[in-house]
This record gives sequence, C-alpha cells and structure tokens, in this order.
Amino acid sequence: MKISPARTAAFDVLMKIETEKAFSSHLLAAYEEKLSLKDRALCHELVLGVLRRQIYLDRIIDNLAGGKRLDTAVRVAMRLGLYQIYFLDRVPHHSAINESVHLVQRAKKTSAKALVNAILRRATREEINLAFENEVERLSVETSHPVWLLEKWVAEFGWDETTRLVEANNRVPGVAFRLTGKVERRERGEDIKESEYVAGCYIAGRIDEQLRVAAESGEIYFQDEASQMVAAAVRLETGERFLDVCASPGSKTTLIAIEAETRRRGESEKAGRREEEKGRGGDTEIFAGDFNWNRVAFLKENCVRQGVGFVNIVQYEAERALPFVDGAFDVVLVDAPCSGTGTIRHNPEIRYFLKPEDFAELQNKQLRILKNASNLVNRGGTLIYSTCSLEKEENESVCEAFLLENSEFRLTTPHVPERFLTEQGVARTFPQRDGMDGFFIAEFQKE
Repeated sequence: MKISPARTAAFDVLMKIETEKAFSSHLLAAYEEKLSLKDRALCHELVLGVLRRQIYLDRIIDNLAGGKRLDTAVRVAMRLGLYQIYFLDRVPHHSAINESVHLVQRAKKTSAKALVNAILRRATREEINLAFENEVERLSVETSHPVWLLEKWVAEFGWDETTRLVEANNRVPGVAFRLTGKVERRERGEDIKESEYVAGCYIAGRIDEQLRVAAESGEIYFQDEASQMVAAAVRLETGERFLDVCASPGSKTTLIAIEAETRRRGESEKAGRREEEKGRGGDTEIFAGDFNWNRVAFLKENCVRQGVGFVNIVQYEAERALPFVDGAFDVVLVDAPCSGTGTIRHNPEIRYFLKPEDFAELQNKQLRILKNASNLVNRGGTLIYSTCSLEKEENESVCEAFLLENSEFRLTTPHVPERFLTEQGVARTFPQRDGMDGFFIAEFQKE
C-alpha cells in the first residue's frame, strides 16, 4: 500500500482539525516542512480546499451513502477523494479514489474500503442534485458556512453583502508580507505589488520557493495587509513607552518595533551621530506580553528572528491586574482574543469551531482586558483596541460599554486611510470589499 506523502499529510492534518480543533495554519507549517515542494503545494491545496467545501462535500457524501453513519476517518478520506474529483481537474479520478481507499486502510478502517470505493466511483458518474428547504440553506451548503452564522450575518450586513462575504471567504487570497528588521530593502519579483494602503506591505499571487526561502531565513514575514494596518495605526514618538497587551505571536509587536528602530537610525544619521550600538529602538521602550509560557517563548523567538530582540517580553494574565504601575505607558495596544471571523479566508476551519454563544463570552473577556489595559495609559496617552472579528458584539459593543464606564477616555480617529473609517469613528476592513482580512480598529485618548 503506497499513498502519496501529500495525501497522507493532508489526511493527518484534517483528522487533527476534526478531532482536536487544531488550526490549519499551525499544522500545515509543521507537516509541510517534511514534504517536497510539489507535495507541499498539493497538501496545502487539499487541506484548505476540503475545509472551504466541507459542508458541501458532506452533503454529497450523505446523499450517496443514504444517510449511513460514517466513522470520522472514513468521512475525512471521502472528503479528500470527492474534493479531488470535483475540484482538481489535474488529478485522475482513479488516483483520487484509490488513495482515499488506501487512507481508510491506513487508518485501520479496512471494513469501510468497499464503501469508500463504491461511493467515490458513483460520484464520478452520477449527477448529484441537492435539494434545499430555503435560500439560506442553499447558501450554507454551496459555500460551506453554518446556517446560524449566515443568518447572523444577513441580519447584520444584509443578504447581498453576506453572499459576497462568504464567496470571498472561499477564494484563495493573495499572500501579503513585509520585510523584517534584518533587511532594509529587497528586490521585488514580477508577481509582487505594493499595497495601496499600507506602506511597506507587499502582495504576491502565491508563495513561491523564493518567498519561502526568504521567510525561512527571516528576511520577510507573512502578515495580512489588514493586520499590518493595525500596527501602522500605532504612532510612537521618540522616547515614548509602548505596550502590546495580547502580543503573541508578535506580528504587530515586531512591525511596531521595526518602525521604531528605523526611525532611531534615521534620526541618528540626520544628526550626524555615529551608531555605536544597533537594535535598541532608541529611547523608545517597547513591551509585549501574553498569558502562557509557550506563547511568550514564541513571541520572544519571533522578535529575535526579526531583528528586534530589544523588545521587553513579559508573561501575565491580561484579564487580571497587569504587572505595571498605572499610567506607565504612552501608547497601549489591545489586539484582543476574538472569534477570528474576519480571517476565515485564511483559516477556513474557524467557521466550524464557533458556536452562537461564543460571542457573548468573548465580549466579556475583551472588555475585561480593555479595562485592565486602560489603567496603564497615562494622561494624554493613547489606547488602541483591535480584533480580527466581523462581529459587532466584539467590536462596537465593546467600545460602547468601555466608554460608558470610563469617562476619562474619548474616542478619536485611528490613523488609517479614510476609506476604512466608519460613521462611528472607528475603522473596519472586509474581505469582500477590500481584498484583505476583516479587522476592527478603535482609538481612545485619555484626558
């Protein structure tokens, strides 16, 4: 029994996502390290493709299986086979079928081999006509988004906008990246363009070998355009103190630190001073922290890897009193833990992990963190709140609740391009409108 390394890895990743609620981004990074370039690309496409079409694939499987209950491993193998049959023209049908059968045997579900073979063969020759009770169910199956989430978005954004959003979630996004603190400039490839909205952000059609090598060497860092916009909204003056409260993995911390170091070098050169010591961020002090040791260790590693090892790393629980004196910082960023619904195009499994009650729980957590962080802002200082969520409960509602209980803060306009500002004076990005992840940014000033 010989199964291609790409399909074996894809099956194992999908099984972990299904049984452990693990995230595709972390798993793919680990599994793809051991694969050839060709197998790496196929594994990546299979995992994300299956996740983006999971509800649709399951509806077809249930239709062909006559409602028979299937073991998780058997269903995952069938999803892989069906995805290749329906969406990968370059893969011969017999290869997709045979390898799915072998995957079932590898998972020690030998008794299901004949069933998998029969269902996948039927899929190659029969036209499947699916029936739906209403338009929401149709959209749910065709775009593989849970019905309850679609109903929520339709109530918030309307039918047409929701349709565009879920379609955008299933399109393969471009690849955004930036330079790290290890390099000042880099030659740009033909397939790479500069962001229209975020200075220093570059967008490629795909990750080729050149970009992969540059990322592995620490010269570039993959970070969505909207995430970079959040970091760019943080404006630090020389000599100010900054804290990134929920910092790991450090995407925003490192970009903010790189900007501080770049400014320091520029000021030194302008003043004609000789730089005796690099990598200090000047008189600007930058702190970042998170809640457990693994996240803190990864944050520290990321800072060092990107050439900003001078960032001060702290471990704490942000929902409790933070280990700093009140008023210790000029600028504080709370990039809060959230549902991540704005990043579904990059992390398609999120749509299956969420439950309706999650948003209220997250809102309470976000408000506690924001209140704790606000104590650390000095008079005249700035507090920035951001999420990668599309949900009002995690965004505007959190800000409204915070302002009601903290009269010394007022909402100010965040430093982002005007097109992203809303009537409420906050910033929003949307996948279907802006071609980037969905982020929220609000800025407060302490009077």
